[in-house]
Amino acid sequence: MVKVMATGTFDLLHMGHIYYLREAKKLGDKLVVIVALDSTVRKLKHEPITPEDMRLNIIKELKIVDDAMLGHENDMYEIVKEVKPDIIALGYDQIHNEKNIEQELKKRKLNVQVVRLPKYEGMDDLNGTRRIIGKIVSAYEFQKTMEKIENK
Repeated sequence: MVKVMATGTFDLLHMGHIYYLREAKKLGDKLVVIVALDSTVRKLKHEPITPEDMRLNIIKELKIVDDAMLGHENDMYEIVKEVKPDIIALGYDQIHNEKNIEQELKKRKLNVQVVRLPKYEGMDDLNGTRRIIGKIVSAYEFQKTMEKIENK
């Protein structure tokens, strides 16, 4: 049995996430998803919209996901030791450098293949959390502008 590990924030779940998990699952038999802690998201991306427990529970509900858990605070390789995946699937836009990960895995005597998945071709303006947030902000700003015009 080939175990694949996928990681991410999964804040405001969208089709880009679903594509990533679907492609990751194709690499093996079992898909284990690691959801980033709120503290990790703050360090690497932004203030999370949904809390870590909610993001984890949403991911657990996806039928393509065999298991899901929260990541670790400082050492991302600790969760790799726990999960013992055969493959780590990276999304096309994840910040991790696969060569650096491979070197660190080797150094820690963890025999894991790292695979960078291709970009989702169905990308549109709602297939990225930051794009969704941007669209919401734009709609809100437009609404406020229209209210000011109507109230004059």
